[in-house]
Amino acid sequence: MNLKLKVWRQKNRRSPGHLVDIDANGIPADASFLEMLDIVNDQLTKKGEEPIAFDHDCREGICGTCALTINGIPHGPSETTTCQLYMRKFKDGETIFIEPFRARAFPVIRDLCVDRASFDRIQQAGGFITARAGSAVDGNTILVPKENADRAMEAAACIGCGACVAACPNGSAMLFVGAKVTHLAELPQGQPERMRRVLGKECHPTCRYRWAPYH
Repeated sequence: MNLKLKVWRQKNRRSPGHLVDIDANGIPADASFLEMLDIVNDQLTKKGEEPIAFDHDCREGICGTCALTINGIPHGPSETTTCQLYMRKFKDGETIFIEPFRARAFPVIRDLCVDRASFDRIQQAGGFITARAGSAVDGNTILVPKENADRAMEAAACIGCGACVAACPNGSAMLFVGAKVTHLAELPQGQPERMRRVLGKECHPTCRYRWAPYH
């Protein structure tokens, strides 16, 4: 496959970015979108040009760090993460627009890489409970109604990729915060401090991050 890419290039946080035309030639239809970018970067490096910076980690659809906006759609035209999007979804000769997630919660660091620290802080602070409960007890001793457990599991399944925030016209980070609040509030262990957690009080004595879903 031969493709025309319009890729967002940005040197750093302070520099203005712009779309750059890049040819992607000889791309296998069975390559993933990230593998296509690997091939393009190899081609750019051989020509002495700067490779495209983009985020990735597991490449198995688990971590969600492969956050790209493809043709205006977070993660592209597939109900998967970017790393699980395959080039057979596109047509030979097609023009593909590739940009970082467009949301205030994700400031651009460079090219397609964004700062995900705001979500990381939510993950780190969200599960803390200040009550001294002694040593950990066996999980089966704490009874949880199945309906509550199912709802908590559905909310906990959110991998925090941020696609919901990037897709929201208002860029509302509350979409992700709501999932984490629901996850903890549905379980007995999260009940003692659920109100303080939601209203934006400090979650941990050593953590300066505050939940602020209503601000």
